Amino acid sequence: MISTDQDLSKWLGQVHLGDCVEAMGQLPDSSVQLVFADPPFNIGYAYDEYDDRLESQQYIEWSAQWMSEVYRVLDASGAFWLAIGDEYAAELKVEAQKIGFKTRSWVVWYYTFGVHCTAKFTRSHAHLFHFIKDEKSFTYHPSEVAVPSARQLVYGDKRANPKGRSPDDTWILRPQDCVDGFTPDEDTWYFPRVAGTFKERAGFHGCQMPEQLLGRIVRSCSNPGDTVLDPFSGSSTTLTVAKKLGRQFFGFEMSQDYAKLGNERLHSCSVGDLLEGAAEPKASAPATSSKQARRLPTAPHNERGFDNLAKGLNLDDSHFPAIIEAFAKANRGYSVDRVVADPLLNEDFQLQCDRGAVAGTTAERNRMLFRVRKSGQLKASGIETSKRTAFSWEQLDPFLYASEIAWRRLSDLYPETSLDEILCDPRMAEQFDQYASAIAPGFLQLEYRWAALKLRKERHQVQKRMENASAKDLGLRKFKPKDAISIKKFKADKIEGGPGVYAIRAKDESAYLYVGESSDLQSRLALQLADSSRQGWLPGTPAAKSLEVCTLHLPTVSDARLARQGYLVKWYKPLWNCDF
Repeated sequence: MISTDQDLSKWLGQVHLGDCVEAMGQLPDSSVQLVFADPPFNIGYAYDEYDDRLESQQYIEWSAQWMSEVYRVLDASGAFWLAIGDEYAAELKVEAQKIGFKTRSWVVWYYTFGVHCTAKFTRSHAHLFHFIKDEKSFTYHPSEVAVPSARQLVYGDKRANPKGRSPDDTWILRPQDCVDGFTPDEDTWYFPRVAGTFKERAGFHGCQMPEQLLGRIVRSCSNPGDTVLDPFSGSSTTLTVAKKLGRQFFGFEMSQDYAKLGNERLHSCSVGDLLEGAAEPKASAPATSSKQARRLPTAPHNERGFDNLAKGLNLDDSHFPAIIEAFAKANRGYSVDRVVADPLLNEDFQLQCDRGAVAGTTAERNRMLFRVRKSGQLKASGIETSKRTAFSWEQLDPFLYASEIAWRRLSDLYPETSLDEILCDPRMAEQFDQYASAIAPGFLQLEYRWAALKLRKERHQVQKRMENASAKDLGLRKFKPKDAISIKKFKADKIEGGPGVYAIRAKDESAYLYVGESSDLQSRLALQLADSSRQGWLPGTPAAKSLEVCTLHLPTVSDARLARQGYLVKWYKPLWNCDF
């Protein structure tokens, strides 16, 4: 039985068995911040506890009834997302607006693995409506869906905002007009449907949404700690994603079996776990620009160890000319590092490989590109690679720590694996991006990856700098008790700005988690110790009450960049830093 207790905390963290209209009727007003609903489409699907063959008017009236409850329980600044098929998309949009919702976006979800039809065109899309209550005050985070502008990506214009721009509101009517499929910046979203053979498949529900699709909605339309409700829990994907991304969550389900299995799925995941599926959805679908579909890596996600760049390739030297030609067509004047690290340029490189009939996986082609560079043939070809990827240390400072922690995490998961190998393999690169964005949300994949590359390049010089300057020469000393403050009591506005070093450690000094150096200590710690950042910290991290941060202000930014951090790593051997 569903509790009638009005304390919302009693509902959180699970799927409740019961009818969603009755259940939502027992919730307090304005008590949730995000609702995602994927209701029955009234197309005759064989649910075990629900008749999906209502008369048309009866279905519309029932939909208006449950959407009215959604409107009541939704916070004034909250968002309501509705997934629906063609049959009732227009009708339910009208009903939602009658209730009081304002339509913010009408997104088309274009998916692969659509259900085959013989008497009409095969359906490969669904509708996703983004509704809000207050047009002047609603939760939406453009940084979570920002895309590079043409100024930034194509022309390298320094006037472009390095964080990208708000996406276009674009319709693409014919898939064949866009060889690469649909891009994340458009309101036609391209994600594969969760087919029966997919690893992501929960296995007990026939209408399962992809985690990455729900991830986009949860990230952009809620804040960490917000409450997410799914009135039709089904396979519990919405709630699973909400939990992984650090939100509060609960849902309703009429089927006893689905509710039980959904709760088991929720118990099997943790805050900070990676979302299933490819973050870049086109990487998980066959290419259609050539007769040969791109083969994806077949090794499991938890594979440990990785051959170096010259080993384990299915491509031999005879493929060098085709790799060079693909790079020449895709690189836009940038280096090999940029083409591999930049998801958009790499997608173009893979497309050119498809067109050139280059065999192999995405990872193999990327690794072959490094091998071609090492052989000297790329330089001999005369391809222009002089265009710089210019990120200053000041631009990188807000997320440099996240890139370093993500790199260290991947190095622990895949021992003896270089950063190049991580970025070559789309599975590992995706893991890297998700770890980094969980710790420092709101930046581009390229920014996270380039920060790690720049850190690696600089790391090679740190030992030499440490040999030329002692810790005392750099104004550095070991931390003292007076330098420490409990993270639970930490307030950024109490920290002096300017250059300095810091350490995050256990209060008993039994373990150091991370040490860092920044040109603006106040700004860095405000970001790294924010609630949203801490929720992305690695599983097993001690609670804030048992941690403290030590700070040491310094008069100047050292010319021997990262040498101070190098000494701290040497002294304290922190768990999250890369070695110097």
